[in-house]
Amino acid sequence: MAIASPSAPSLSASLYCTRAESARFPRFSTVRLRRARPPTPQLRVTSSRFNSSTASNGFASPDKGNDLHYELQHSSNHRRRGSPVFVTLPADAVSPAGEMRRRKAMPQSFRALAAAGVEGVVMEVWWGIVERDAPGVYDWQGYVEIVTLARRCGLKVRAVMAFHQCGTGPGDPFWLPLLCLRIPLPRWVLEEIDKDPDLAYSDRFGRRNMEYISLGCDILPVLQGRSPIQAYADFMRNFRDTFRSFLGGIITGVQVGMGPAGELRYPSCPSQKLGWAWRSRELGEFQCHDKYMLASLKVCAREIGMREWENGGPIGAGNLMHNPENTEFFRSDGSWKTPYGEFFLEWYSRMLLQHGERICREAETIFRGTEVSTSSKVAGIYWHYDTPSHPSELTAGYYNTSSRDGYLPIARMFGRYGFTMCCSGFEMQDVEEQQMNPTSSPEGFLRQLLLAARICNIPLEGENSSTGLDDESFLQVLKTSKLYSDGLKKPAFSFNFVRMDKNLFEYHNWVSFSRFVRQMSDAKNMCRAKSDFEGGDFCLSTTSAANVGVVLAY
Repeated sequence: MAIASPSAPSLSASLYCTRAESARFPRFSTVRLRRARPPTPQLRVTSSRFNSSTASNGFASPDKGNDLHYELQHSSNHRRRGSPVFVTLPADAVSPAGEMRRRKAMPQSFRALAAAGVEGVVMEVWWGIVERDAPGVYDWQGYVEIVTLARRCGLKVRAVMAFHQCGTGPGDPFWLPLLCLRIPLPRWVLEEIDKDPDLAYSDRFGRRNMEYISLGCDILPVLQGRSPIQAYADFMRNFRDTFRSFLGGIITGVQVGMGPAGELRYPSCPSQKLGWAWRSRELGEFQCHDKYMLASLKVCAREIGMREWENGGPIGAGNLMHNPENTEFFRSDGSWKTPYGEFFLEWYSRMLLQHGERICREAETIFRGTEVSTSSKVAGIYWHYDTPSHPSELTAGYYNTSSRDGYLPIARMFGRYGFTMCCSGFEMQDVEEQQMNPTSSPEGFLRQLLLAARICNIPLEGENSSTGLDDESFLQVLKTSKLYSDGLKKPAFSFNFVRMDKNLFEYHNWVSFSRFVRQMSDAKNMCRAKSDFEGGDFCLSTTSAANVGVVLAY
């Protein structure tokens, strides 16, 4: 089911947004209680349409009878005063060939989630799958199947525009050799990178990172006549047109990827390392040594008459595993506080903000009027938070130190375009992380981020960093979410549980998860969270119990 779409008009090369737009704040809309009906047989996008065989396969037309009864029965679960919970689907929910996986297990899983009171699912829509073969040719078949299934089961959908690579090799939590789970950038993009390696980020040692296209070439026509920003915009526009009948009712949110792992950051530390236990020692590397980033640095340095600052990143930043105090740049009295350090970090972080601004501007225009909320993700990098220089945040592009707030400018940018801010690590606790690294502070980092969101009056989405959550971790999520919601007349907090797998449906895990969903969904019960988790009775409903353990195919 290939869809061809014409290229978008050329974008302005302006580095800053000049439009003054009132921020629109997303709402979580309720599921409409109406007869489930199939979408129009041909979902058209400009000059193309779906293959006519899709209707006969049945994935685009929900069954009547039992499915309709189920949707109507469970749609009442979505009317609640508390914070909705979504569950992220497996990263390989759609195969590299564009087909939905686990056709028998997925419907049962969705019904179990709906019975537990889950609001919906988070669906990662991979650029490397949808537009894999040629620029402007899109294959949405597997994702249409998932959205249609969610509608049958009374679940909402958040779609993640995943413009990054998934799975970088052994050691990556997403690297599953048995499933061959590696979703690279589109084939034609990789061919362009082969021709011009500087389209990929590079550190001072010349090591290339293939997770995401360098933001240094954001507005340059390096992808067969289109810029990366144009390619991202075309993708989102085609998604909007293809799924128009689902937008606002079933698809209620779109999270726009802005970097590695979908986060607004530089790939200072390869994504597979972020899941390793000893990540807390990683300083990261500045990603500014491809020719496009260096060209921008050169212009900025010459504008202020400092040609000696135009040749690359800081000297004396140490190696990845160094103690910050043993480096010339990151130590407490290091050169990060000098005029050069301030110049470089300001330029480096500003380039990241400009990248986010360009994508926000395109997404806001594309999804305006669709009743779909838009969001983007900030990385939870907290393992040097209690040091003066915050080195691992600086290399990721967040100019956040003991004397400077690096997250408030990001929150303000999201606010200008009505974006929700998303971040992971809501289950993390200082007492545990500091056993490995005394300077780590996930709770301190999140407090700062939550404060920025409240100051800018933007909604917040939380996520967990680890999949194996126990009752204590769930309780920590509840407590952290309360820090944001307390005192707000209309708190707009939701939680994405990452992610659905067979372990979630094991009996004891399912009981804990179902209790957590109940606590999050009921505003009155949130204040009783601690007592309930520490020993309150919990009865698993018959419907939920019947569905526990159904996903044995994962």
